[in-house]
Amino acid sequence: MKQITIIGAGIGGLTAAIALQQRGFEVEIFESTPEFGKAGSGINLAINAMQVFKRLGLYDTILEHAHITHSMNIRTKNLGYLAVAPLSKFETEFEVKSVAIHRATLHKILIQQIGNTGNTKIHLNKKLRSLKQDKETIDLLFEDGTVHTSQIVIGADGIHSVVRASIFNDSELRDAGQICWRGISSASISPEHRGELNEIWGKGKRFGFVHIKENEIYWFAVMNKNTLMKQDLDLKDLFSDYHPTVMTIIGGTQKENVLRNEIWDLKPIATWYHGNVCLLGDACHATTPNMGQGAVQAVESAMALSICLSEESKIEEAFKRYQKIRKKKANHITDTSWRIGKLAQVNNPIGALLRDMLLKITPRAVMEKQNRRVFELNY
Repeated sequence: MKQITIIGAGIGGLTAAIALQQRGFEVEIFESTPEFGKAGSGINLAINAMQVFKRLGLYDTILEHAHITHSMNIRTKNLGYLAVAPLSKFETEFEVKSVAIHRATLHKILIQQIGNTGNTKIHLNKKLRSLKQDKETIDLLFEDGTVHTSQIVIGADGIHSVVRASIFNDSELRDAGQICWRGISSASISPEHRGELNEIWGKGKRFGFVHIKENEIYWFAVMNKNTLMKQDLDLKDLFSDYHPTVMTIIGGTQKENVLRNEIWDLKPIATWYHGNVCLLGDACHATTPNMGQGAVQAVESAMALSICLSEESKIEEAFKRYQKIRKKKANHITDTSWRIGKLAQVNNPIGALLRDMLLKITPRAVMEKQNRRVFELNY
């Protein structure tokens, strides 16, 4: 039996562990954080992710703890419609629902599944320093001085991947020039928004929200860094010209739980593996969050990699097949998300007006075609 070590216990790493467990592999996970916290953000699990979780037997559990999203809308700052993308057609076609869920809740579900289905160990507070591989084994050196030896290593350690840096020295991170705030609100808003994932596009800023429970709303706000003159501005001031619903959502959030980050991605890299070391999720295809596909693509990669490792007798052939299956789509998501981010954050009034007009006249069939390309699985 092949021994597999996963670096990183995020959504991609945990999903990979579950998929590999189910296919008979012996897996260990090493995570740099000392404990799992309750991160104050949500996550959208689109139809492609839910197809994977259905295969893994987790669909019903996730559905029970999540909120179904029936449409994705782009709106004006007064909540008028710019574009509407109903999901009912895809729900029927792929036989799953799209949902939004608290990230910590999903994390807990995945960890419980790992504990229920095998003897996979999750080692916390194990920050990787470097790795060294020969023909047969890989030695992993951690910051605490310990060394772990494995036959196969999967680097699921995020956009700043130590695993990636250990096998490639030419990767490039790209600054999107945007700041993102995320939070969970307990505000009560109009029931018409239940089942909707809404993005409100303005000039140089936008606001999005979706229910993750009946009484919880996950929201995010994005602003261009070059228009953010003061770093300590209150979000209510920044979005004071938006619909009162936005003020209500922000007002229903505990300020100390609001997360603030710069938005970066990873410029698509040529190769995802070297020897017996392979990358997964943000470590090889980190994307901006403009399509809600970051973690979803990690889930897809986890499933595809488990299939390839179980069906190919040679490790290199498994990694080569995995990259062939996933690279084109993952790069498409990264590039498209980058372009959407620039379009959504247009700061010029005339440019924003032309953008809004273009969105309004885009045929629904075009949007359906684009979404199908995202939702379809090829493995």
